[in-house]
Amino acid sequence: MTITITAFERSPDRGKGLGRDMRVRWAIEEVGQPYDVRLVSFKAMKQPAHLALQPFGQIPTYEDGDLALFESGAIVFHIAEHYPGLLPDDANARARAITWMFAALNTVEPPIVDREVARYLEGDKPWYKERLTGVDERIRKRLDQLSGRLGDADWLDGEFSAGDLLMVTVLRRLEGSGILNEYPNLSAYIARGEARPAYKRAFDAQLAVFTAASSG
Repeated sequence: MTITITAFERSPDRGKGLGRDMRVRWAIEEVGQPYDVRLVSFKAMKQPAHLALQPFGQIPTYEDGDLALFESGAIVFHIAEHYPGLLPDDANARARAITWMFAALNTVEPPIVDREVARYLEGDKPWYKERLTGVDERIRKRLDQLSGRLGDADWLDGEFSAGDLLMVTVLRRLEGSGILNEYPNLSAYIARGEARPAYKRAFDAQLAVFTAASSG
């Protein structure tokens, strides 16, 4: 059976590819598998049919035969484990790539998401500027560490892996903040990810959904 994922019917990021379905699209494109996309409205995300797949009412979900998964990191991990191209064959290198997957989602992404929450939900609060300053300090601490580790390398640990895929999608959430301008090697790292043919195919596919929804 063909893999089916869910994505926003109307993407809140206006086609910028920041939704977490982008990670899954990119992973599937990297391993060269066909897939279908079922578009879900915000209302439908809270209905029983979708909640049976994603108990928290979010996207993406992943279905392949009798298997249904949620959480973008878990989905990318499943794809990487079952199809060649996203994890090394060497056991130690494979373990390191998986470690970077966890680092992207558990260490680097949380303060970035905090920044987004502060901007959208707390921008009118009297303590907003102080809050944002503190969050940005946390982000810069992580980026200092990540930038130092990456150095002049193309990827985090040898060849491109699922760890890089997730890290690039996490870092892209900072676009427009100005913070990435302080880290030329991380900006170049993101650009390398975006230049991959599989990324371009995934981005174009999600952008087409937004374009169609906007013109409809």
